[in-house]
Formats: sequence, C-alpha cells, structure tokens
Amino acid sequence: MFKKIINKMTSSTNRSLKNVLKDLEKINTLKENMSLLSDDQMYEKRGELQRRIDSGESIDRSIKHEAFALAREASYRVLGKMPYNVQVLGGLVMHDKKIAEMSTGEGKTITAAMPTFLNALSGKGVHVITVNDYLAVRDAEQIGKVHEFLGLSVGVIGPDMQESLRREAYKKDITYGTNSEFGFDFLRDNLRFDISQRVQRGHHYAILDEADSILIDDARTPLIISAPVSDDSDICRKIDDIVKTLVIGKDFSVDEKLRTVSVEEQGIAKIDKYMQGLGIVPSGRSVYSEETTVLVHHINAALKSYGLFQKNRDYAVKDGEVIIVDESTGRMMPGRRFSDGIHQAIEAKEGVDIQSETQSLTSITYQNYFRLYEKLSGMTGTAITEKEELMGVYGLDVVKIPTNKPVLRVDEIDEVHLTLRAKFSAIVEEVRAAHEAGQPVLVGTASVEKSDLMARYLNAAGFKEFDPKADSSNHMRYQVLNARNHMKEADIIASAGKTGAVTIATNMAGRGTDIELGGSLSLIDDKIENTQLSDSELKRLKENAELIKINKEAVLSAGGLLVIGTERHDSRRVDNQLRGRSGRQGDPGRSKFFVSLEDDIVRLFAPEKLEATVRNIGLVEGDVVRHPIISKLLESAQKKVEQRNYEVRANVLKYDDINDQQRHAMQE
Repeated sequence: MFKKIINKMTSSTNRSLKNVLKDLEKINTLKENMSLLSDDQMYEKRGELQRRIDSGESIDRSIKHEAFALAREASYRVLGKMPYNVQVLGGLVMHDKKIAEMSTGEGKTITAAMPTFLNALSGKGVHVITVNDYLAVRDAEQIGKVHEFLGLSVGVIGPDMQESLRREAYKKDITYGTNSEFGFDFLRDNLRFDISQRVQRGHHYAILDEADSILIDDARTPLIISAPVSDDSDICRKIDDIVKTLVIGKDFSVDEKLRTVSVEEQGIAKIDKYMQGLGIVPSGRSVYSEETTVLVHHINAALKSYGLFQKNRDYAVKDGEVIIVDESTGRMMPGRRFSDGIHQAIEAKEGVDIQSETQSLTSITYQNYFRLYEKLSGMTGTAITEKEELMGVYGLDVVKIPTNKPVLRVDEIDEVHLTLRAKFSAIVEEVRAAHEAGQPVLVGTASVEKSDLMARYLNAAGFKEFDPKADSSNHMRYQVLNARNHMKEADIIASAGKTGAVTIATNMAGRGTDIELGGSLSLIDDKIENTQLSDSELKRLKENAELIKINKEAVLSAGGLLVIGTERHDSRRVDNQLRGRSGRQGDPGRSKFFVSLEDDIVRLFAPEKLEATVRNIGLVEGDVVRHPIISKLLESAQKKVEQRNYEVRANVLKYDDINDQQRHAMQE
C-alpha cells in the first residue's frame, strides 16, 4: 500500500506531499507496536507523551509519529475504522499548518482525529470548527469517543448555552463548535469588564472543517454584536406602503451585478407626493434633501428589499420571523440579520413584526479572528481555486491529498438550453430515465425557490412527493430537502441512495453529506450498538442491514448516484461540492449540469459571449448543445463572480484592520 502512495506522489504535480511521506513511513513502522498495547497501556502512553511535552521535548520529533500511531490505533478500536495512509497524510498536512484538500467521501472527520490529538497534548486547547451545529455535535460524539478513550476531555459549544457551561467547554482539551459561535464568544469576551469573566482561554490551534466555506464564503460578512437604538417600525411600514407600488424599470432601477438600486425622477415624484400627504415632509419639499437623510436611508433599504432580496432565496419567513438563508450552504441562519436597515425593510415587506434598528457595539471579520490562532489548519474537498487568497490572507498553503481509491465518477459536459422551461423539461426526462433504470438521483438547486420549481416540473410529469406514512414504494416519488424542512434532513439523506430514489436539494446537500448507496448502513450500525435493544429489534435491524446491502448491489449495477445540477452556482467550489456527493470511495457515479441562457449567472455575467456562441450554433427552443467552449464560458463567468466576491472580502478586511489595531492595543 505504501508503495502505491509513493507512486501516486511521484506522478503527481503536488510536490508538497513529499515532505510528509517520511513521517508517514515512520508512523507505519509503529503500527504493529501500537496494536499490541492493551487499552490501559494506550491510556498510559498518552500520559507519557504529555509528560515529555511538559519537559520540553518538541512534538515535531518522535512524539508526532507516536501520537499519530496511537490515535490511529484508537480510531480502529473505538470506531472500527483504521485510517488509511492517505488520511494519515491529510492529518500530517494539517499539523503542518496547511489546508488538506481531500475529495468528498475520503473521511475528513476521522483524518482530523490525529492532528487534533497530537496538538491537544500540550494542554493549551484545540478548537475543531465546523460549518453548522449538527456537524459539531456529530463530530464531538463520534471522534470525541476516540479522544476520551485515550484520556483527553472533549467539549461542545452551541447556541443558547449558559456562560458557565461555555467556560467549562473551553477548558476541555478539545472543543467543538461552529465558526460563528467561536467568533461571537470572542466578541462577547471583549465587552466584559473583567478578564475572569471571559469564556475563551486563548487561541492555540484550530482545525477548520470545510475550511473554504468558513475562510472564503463566510468572510464576506463580519461578525457584529449590536444593540437596539431606535424603534423605526412605524416609518418602515409607511415607506413600504409606497415602495411596494413602485415599478422596477420605471420608478427605480436595479443593478443586480453591482447589488445597487437607484430612484428615477418618476419614482421620486411618487415618494414625495406620498410623504407630503402624510405630513412627514413639508409641502413643496423633497424627501431627497439634506434634512431628511434618515428617510432616504429607509427608502433605499426598502427599494433593495424589493429589487435585490427574494423570499426563499435570500431569506425565509418562519414563525413570523425573517431568517437569512446562507447562499453557500442553503441553511437558515437564525439570529443573523441583514445590516443597513435592510432586515427591517424586509420585515415590513413580509408583514411580520419589525425589530428595532441596531447599532454596532463590536465587530470582527473572520479573517482577523482566525489570524489570532498561533496555529491554523483546515480540510475541505474544494480549496485549490482559492489557493492564492488563502495564502495571501491567512498564510495557508493548500495541499491536495490523493484519493484512497480511483475516482470512477463521470463528469459530463454541461447541457445548454435556450430557456428555463426547456432546461427543466430536459432535467425531468433525465430524472425519469435514471429513476426507471433504478439509479438514485440527487437534483441540486441553488435556492428554496428553485427546489420548489423543480418539484412542480416533476409533479407535472407524474411524479409525486414521497409520503412516509402513505407510500411503501418510491416509484415515481421524490423528496425535497431545503431550509424549510431541514428537520427531516437525516431521514431524507438516509434514503437518498436507494434504488430509484429522487431527491431535490438545495446546497444543504452539498457539504458534509454522505449519501450511502442502497441506504444508510451507518445509521443501522449505530442503532445495533445500543445494548438496550430487544432480540426482536436486533433481528429486524440486521435484516434491514442485509436488505441495504442487496439494494446497494442493485444501485451499483445501475451506475451509482446521478448528480444533476440545475444551474451553475456563483462559485466553482459549490458546483464541485455537489459533484462530490457521487463516486465516493471508488463507487461509480455520474454528474451533469443543465444550463439555460435565462440563468442568473449567464444573464448577469456572460450574456453577450454565451448568447452569441449559442446563436451561432443555431440553437432554438427545444434544442440542446453540449460543447467544451460553452463550459469554458460558464467557468469564465464564475471566475468573474469569484473576483467580485474577493473584492468585497478585501474591502471588508481593509476596514476591519483599523479596528484590529485597536483590539490589540486594548489587549496590551
């Protein structure tokens, strides 16, 4: 096996991995010795390593190899999984303050167990940071068992947690949580009057799961702690009454590319007349004067709420509350609010209670927060495209780790259609063919709105949404996973790999989601481990496990999981994450993206070139074109969006650097 790794490295252009191959070889030589230790001896070995570190021995010499070998053996004993050589390589890369790019399905979670264990031996604390609370709890429970088996303590921080419990969680050797929880705890600590009240105890070492999502996607928006300053609900509602009557293109214009709005003379006249009628503005005076800048602020926010922010794309309304939907993950972000009065404007637009506008008390960008760590590393399936920014901003190199088994997934050339209608009709036929062949299908959409649209097209074609209470078969049935029904996520994903299953999902299914072919054996294995099961329950679970294995063979024969992208996302990384749901650990699979000239990214960033190319080909309604040139034009459009987003992040960081100097001065 080791020789195969060497051969991969030799043929690879990624020379950075050669630096850790010697470490891997030394760890492998310790494998047999570790397997001979009893559980108690492994526990004692951990204590010995800690004492050697306390006495001044460097962890980057023999301790590193022994700790990795020890954690590797513990993973096998506790989880029944012996980390592969490529996973050890990934762990070594992360210990070396780099980002390990590992293809989806390669077991990043267990890879992190080794560098986490090694760096926790110093007693200074290790933070394992994930993109959502579900993953934080899951990883703490799963990998935490390995660390606790070896005698280390593990904690989790989550939303609505009492300060005393947070403080205790941070005192643990290893602490799991989301990037926002860690960041907001830091901000709250900065507002405390006494150092003893702080919950965090320092920033020694952090491992970021889905590092590109945290360091790139989330870095556009700073973390802000604010307090209410005024109740503007009445004026927000009055402004909404007039703005919702204005017509886009006549009364005001919208630039979707630059995310700006501007009022036309006709629109100003309507607003002035309305405001004068209410007595808010004196007769003969305009709202757009020096004395009424506050009103202009609210008007601009209202115009943006109608022109730039869409329900079920940018936000959702749940239980009378406007909740932001993360564009990269498709998940709702309760507690987060749009700034500059836009959240209040959307609340007025949606007719829910309007919260008071707030004033910032303290803030920090993710860029400056993660620069606090003495040692930072991460893992993800997609980071190479952002390699320059990760190095320039965070000093993090990206190292691509080879896969344990060859990737058999076939990534097809994009299929381009003239209209949205033609595109979705073609997708339906692709889904129908795969479904009838017994191949499971994951249909990825960019928003809740688009997932609903896809469902309507399937309904029109004779498909129906799956009802677990009424349906015993998935024939002509589909399931939808989006921010509205995230509570069913585990059940939907558990069945998404079954024969002929059809799953429509937003980007929620793009990261950290393991679709097991045939069904979820891991869920059954977890239940079987429950010692409280009766004999009949245990028998039933084992029978289900056998059915899943039979089902998996049928799915493999049908070609594995088919991933369909209903449009190109703003970021190539998000598309690659979606593709990566298929073809994991040597399984067969297929991915295909469908595009139309009416898609947002085409319409805004590649209208002339792509349309001219398609017209030259002679495409008409109902025709389809597949050509590498089209894919290159789409990739070019994505690069334009990525560049724009990079500039946004750079500006956010530029302003926060001034605040960062003040933060350091206060801490000194």
